[in-house]
Amino acid sequence: MVSDSVTPSVGAVYDDAELMTGEAVGLDLRPTSFVLRAAGAIIDFMLSIGLWLLILFAISTPFFSALLDEASGAAVTIAGLVFCVVVIPTAVETITQGKSLGRLAVGARIVRDDGGSIGFRHAFIRALIGVLEIFSTLGGIAALVALLNGRSKRLGDLLAGTYSQNERISRATPPVFGVPVQLIEWSRTADVARMPDGLARRVAQFLGQASHLTPDARDRLARQLAGEVARYVSPVPPEDAELFLAAVTAVRRDREYLALQLERRRLEQLAPVLTGLPHGFPERS
Repeated sequence: MVSDSVTPSVGAVYDDAELMTGEAVGLDLRPTSFVLRAAGAIIDFMLSIGLWLLILFAISTPFFSALLDEASGAAVTIAGLVFCVVVIPTAVETITQGKSLGRLAVGARIVRDDGGSIGFRHAFIRALIGVLEIFSTLGGIAALVALLNGRSKRLGDLLAGTYSQNERISRATPPVFGVPVQLIEWSRTADVARMPDGLARRVAQFLGQASHLTPDARDRLARQLAGEVARYVSPVPPEDAELFLAAVTAVRRDREYLALQLERRRLEQLAPVLTGLPHGFPERS
């Protein structure tokens, strides 16, 4: 995942598991596996067919049979089928921005190739092509096409420029690093002031994504951020810019954690005074 401050830009490069933006920032966008896509599609298929069968059952009742002749009944049957397999899927995907009951069950969402939310055009193309590849062939064409590409795209996704993104990826606990060995002595006496929240977020974001950057972009961003951070640090060590940023982040984290611990202890010591009752005042439940 990535923070809101990093957005896809023109010139983005895609692969099966990662989107590389024009700023050389890797966005971790995971496509849904073929099995999960198939499971979600089966659920949506059964719901659409079930709704159509309900419509057929309704128009076959004596009340509607008396109102509709044979030609009108056939027209209503076809209109009901179009309503169930095209209109409803298009409306649901447009309103929910890529969700459906089947995808909700498997934790998937249809998004554009650049990771953005789909619109009416994307949903309509997918639903229209779905009549051919899902309902006409019972999913045969969709399964064949999905097995032949890395993102498990069906034909409708290829034409609409979309794919299914997995939203239920287990979150790995990020490792907590300390001060780099080269700067341990410096960190014991360094004066590191509190940085603005925006700058601190950008530094943390850079350190978390540094391994996904190209060497040139990594060095350039590290030097740029180090220049901004240096105004809040004294003395500035003559070390690599990225090591400097990591050391400053670790020092601020450890000192702020220590300050919070001391504050908690002081509040615990004051708790009897702050929460206690005056002498002789009865305690009522």
